[in-house]
Amino acid sequence: MKLTKHLVEKPWGRTDIPAEFGDMGGRRIGEVWYECGDELALPILVKWLFTSEKLSIQVHPDDAQAQARGLPSGKEECWYIVDAEPGAVLGMGTNQPLDADELCAASLSGEIEQLMDWRPVKAGDYFYIPAGTVHAIGAGITLVEVQQHADITYRLYDYGRLDKGVTRELHLDDGVAVSTAAPYIDRRSGIATGNMQLVDGPHFRLWLVSDGELPTNLPDAMPYWVIPIDGSIMVDGATATVGDCVYVQHGERPPPSPGSRALVAAL
Repeated sequence: MKLTKHLVEKPWGRTDIPAEFGDMGGRRIGEVWYECGDELALPILVKWLFTSEKLSIQVHPDDAQAQARGLPSGKEECWYIVDAEPGAVLGMGTNQPLDADELCAASLSGEIEQLMDWRPVKAGDYFYIPAGTVHAIGAGITLVEVQQHADITYRLYDYGRLDKGVTRELHLDDGVAVSTAAPYIDRRSGIATGNMQLVDGPHFRLWLVSDGELPTNLPDAMPYWVIPIDGSIMVDGATATVGDCVYVQHGERPPPSPGSRALVAAL
């Protein structure tokens, strides 16, 4: 089934996202979430992000840390860059290790912005963000985010930005407590080319596929998500294009779709 789009306003969002994602009504849309209603909470959440400014410098807890706070799970995610303006950057990790006191002081003073490891990015890059990684998404980027289905973000620094005239809340105590402020070295990152697996667990698996060909190591009985990046794909008896996200519960394998590219996610 095609999942329902939920457009989310953000102060760092854009007013020019493609029409395939829905009617913005002049709003600054930063995220498009894909949901199937309250009756079924899927374990993976797929989003598109559209940025005109830097996102806050933030961090997510792991499962144990989240559950200790009474939440069902932590949050790990993978970013696939669909488009990036010249000079666009991602902040992943800090350029030197920081202890809790140093991270807190840098967040309060704003020095954290200079201590982040800002890396230039381009279309086709991908990065896995483990829980505890201090991170931020820069301006001028369109990306797909595949993540654990948890809406839990601790902001460490937000550039003094306002949301509808109100300074956005920070979460320094919680954020510092779950942060691993250190250089980013996760091996689940690189340049996606052709058909390849980007992520292999523990919370989800993710592939880039061409021509609608599902990964050979995706079990037939496994439910999966299809997120078209280019072209159109026949999935579960329907045509999916950019802006759609299809959830297939019974592992049906679609026919070839020449000229298409898509991300495929599974548990």
